[in-house]
Amino acid sequence: MKSFVIPEIYKSNVIGRIKEIRRLKDRLKKDFSPTELDFGSVRFLIARHFGFCYGVENAVEIAYKTINENPDKRIFLLSEMIHNPDVNADLLSQGVQFLMDTKGNQLIDWSNLQPDDAVIVPAFGTTLEIQQQLEQLRIDPYRYDTTCPFVEKVWNRAQQIGERGYSIVVHGKPGHEETRATFSHSKENAPTVVVNDMAEACQLALYITGALPKDQFYVDFAGQYSQGFDPDKDLARIGVVNQTTMLASDTQAIADYLKQVMITHYQLQGPEIEKHFANTRDTLCYATNDNQEATYALLQHEADFAVVVGGYNSSNTSHLVELCEEKLPTFFIQSQDKILDKNLIRHYNLHTRTEVTSPFIEEKEKTTIMLTCGASCPDAVMESVMLKILSFFNISKEITQAVEALNQ
Repeated sequence: MKSFVIPEIYKSNVIGRIKEIRRLKDRLKKDFSPTELDFGSVRFLIARHFGFCYGVENAVEIAYKTINENPDKRIFLLSEMIHNPDVNADLLSQGVQFLMDTKGNQLIDWSNLQPDDAVIVPAFGTTLEIQQQLEQLRIDPYRYDTTCPFVEKVWNRAQQIGERGYSIVVHGKPGHEETRATFSHSKENAPTVVVNDMAEACQLALYITGALPKDQFYVDFAGQYSQGFDPDKDLARIGVVNQTTMLASDTQAIADYLKQVMITHYQLQGPEIEKHFANTRDTLCYATNDNQEATYALLQHEADFAVVVGGYNSSNTSHLVELCEEKLPTFFIQSQDKILDKNLIRHYNLHTRTEVTSPFIEEKEKTTIMLTCGASCPDAVMESVMLKILSFFNISKEITQAVEALNQ
């Protein structure tokens, strides 16, 4: 796989060494068991896969290359390049300006742009409408394009099945940048509707079977369907694609459910199924799958609590938190600064969407902590979290010794 040039501030000798040792021992990536670092009084169980994925490393490399190669240009990002506060803050500190927030609200008017400005497209991609807006301003939307190749793969797959006469069902968060971009590209080739979760998939099924009148569809899915969408005819042949950072198991469950609805409604067998339902299993992102599978493997072990590191608006990180919360107390933090001391931690509650302060590490003979992070979290942040936690304990060995013991 391609190697990227990443700024040193995002690297970690400790985390990098752990990843390299695991890679050399498991070149085919078939071992999802966690990495164990035992310091006597505290033990870390670290997920096999975590941190910057291919798409994020590609975006980071392009963004910093753009800055370095254009010292005399104004540089803009359409919105946050990735959902990580440290990365975005550093880009802002270097003079990069954001044109929109993550919800698509304009921060800088298009009229302020000039043809020689550099405009970076974030890893989530962007809509055709925004691409056209840039072209009207005589700005090439592809010159500084960091769109993740796996996002583009979803767009291409949607186009392919759309051209074969299927409508597209996008499993994603309707307001997320990636879903907005995928919706925009998909609707150019096929009628498209977005479903947020299984509940909405079940609601969509009622229109597939005709159990609900189509007028109600436009209420239930307001803002989530393409112009001219007719549920009476456009739900007769469908294919499911996804926002790449959703839970792979959720996307697959939604696809399997809607496929079964088609089979039952149209009384299909064998190859007849493809007359009404397209096979789109190959749109699931490898990095999202690996991180989620590594988290499932992590959760096969026992621990006192889990710490998940990443941006609070990061979809893929949020799903890792959800998985961990099902089994044990979980703290979702952006950085080591959220660890106030051994007894208190400031963390994000996914359900209330607020930060809360909670008791942290209980006094006991030995503490076991699960540790992972999202695909947009730098190794340096992961290391700083681990080191801060380690500082609260009298440890029996140095961290370098514990890491090198993995080679034995």
